[in-house]
Amino acid sequence: AGVKEDSFNVLDLAEYTKNRPWWRKVFAPSSGSSAEKYNVATQLVIGGVTGWCTGFIFQKVGKLAATAVGGGFFLLQIANHTGYIKVDWKLVERDVNKAKQQLKFHSSGNKMSPEVKSRVDEVIIFLKKNVILTGGFAGGFFLGMAS
Repeated sequence: AGVKEDSFNVLDLAEYTKNRPWWRKVFAPSSGSSAEKYNVATQLVIGGVTGWCTGFIFQKVGKLAATAVGGGFFLLQIANHTGYIKVDWKLVERDVNKAKQQLKFHSSGNKMSPEVKSRVDEVIIFLKKNVILTGGFAGGFFLGMAS
């Protein structure tokens, strides 16, 4: 009798996401700038809270990393002084000089690759579109680092 044929639209996700900015892929396909969706107070609160959380975590991880690096260096110095290990300082100096030369060589060009430049441009556009949210995040980040 009445056979109904369902029609399906095929969406090629690779083509769909190829030209979309990374932040839209992460947050939502329909997400535009935060200014289009939230009022100023909400943007400041969202940015401030996420910034404070990020700054607080960054501070705690930074202290832990500094303690680990400092403690490791201290233990290496004790082991070197007591004779458990021997450090070939000439080899260390040679490797440090080689690393310095490579850094000078890479920084002398001072040109970004097109991939990095396009990512930087995307971030700048995102920051310009969401300036209030970004400001709240920056303020919250510094408060989180201070607490």
